[in-house]
Amino acid sequence: MSEKVVAVVGATGAVGQEMIKTLEQRNFPVKELRLFASERSEGKKLRFKGSEIPVEVLKEDVFKKYRIEIALFSAGASTSKVFSPIAASSGTIVIDNSSAFRMDDDVPLVVPEVNPEDVKYHKGIIANPNCSTIQMLVALKPIYDYSRIKRIIVSTYQAVSGAGGMAIQELEDELKTYVNGGRETLLNFKPSKFPYPIALNVIPRIDIILDNLYSKEEMKIVNETRKILHDPDIKVSSTTVRVPVIKGHSEAVWIETETKVTPEKARELLSNAKGVKLMDDPFNDVYPTPLLHGHDTDDVYVGRIREDISTENGLVMWIVADNLRKGAALNAVQIAELLV
Repeated sequence: MSEKVVAVVGATGAVGQEMIKTLEQRNFPVKELRLFASERSEGKKLRFKGSEIPVEVLKEDVFKKYRIEIALFSAGASTSKVFSPIAASSGTIVIDNSSAFRMDDDVPLVVPEVNPEDVKYHKGIIANPNCSTIQMLVALKPIYDYSRIKRIIVSTYQAVSGAGGMAIQELEDELKTYVNGGRETLLNFKPSKFPYPIALNVIPRIDIILDNLYSKEEMKIVNETRKILHDPDIKVSSTTVRVPVIKGHSEAVWIETETKVTPEKARELLSNAKGVKLMDDPFNDVYPTPLLHGHDTDDVYVGRIREDISTENGLVMWIVADNLRKGAALNAVQIAELLV
């Protein structure tokens, strides 16, 4: 692979730092790495392959100035909407982790284990899907290829790190508050990232509520699944829930297939699937959990596979993945690997 001039935009954020780490761990062919963030991070230095690289302020001219070939964006949708087209017009290929372009017809939405061929249709921008969509489809694609999935119902249990570093700090502060003062003190805690304290709690809303009473996060899973699978007719319904976990998203997934897929067949398919680790021996408590399998892990873990006793061709399963790695940084770097 030829070496590339690579940029990470949003380098000081949780996902941006994970992108830098992932580039190094996977030995991506980086000729030169440039790091960008907002003014408040200017001058900060981040380590990459034994060197300290200064963080620069993102400006319109940097893509041409440094001849950046691939830019990994994780700076939020508003920044991506402004700077991604500028980068693309400068000859940079943008891999964007925000929701800014995911549903644009001209922008491929790619999970390398699911639809790698879509990268060749890019026009300068490739979108990284939502973290919950990524891990679900990595697990479901082997089954979908064997027997088309007609319907998906998913409930997510999403870690606070999906809301950024300040959300992690808020959970930790709330836990300290509870330990020191008990439930009543925790109830008086004034959160800033979530509508209620998240410690010892679950909150059944992620992102804003839309007119159809689904949240924006829930509709991301619906619409992104259809686009990635190129299947506008697949029926998808989701409920997304924030839980007091620092890292690692979990999902309970129900599917209905066109022809019957037994749990044994599903296990066979998943045991041979790229990017999947099967952990399915519930009698011996072998199943994935976010604490054990959602920290600094690259695979999507699947367990608790069983027949859905409420429908003829149904399966139920439990899926866990590191939301900052496979749900964001790793998926973006894998897309970059497809390009080179």
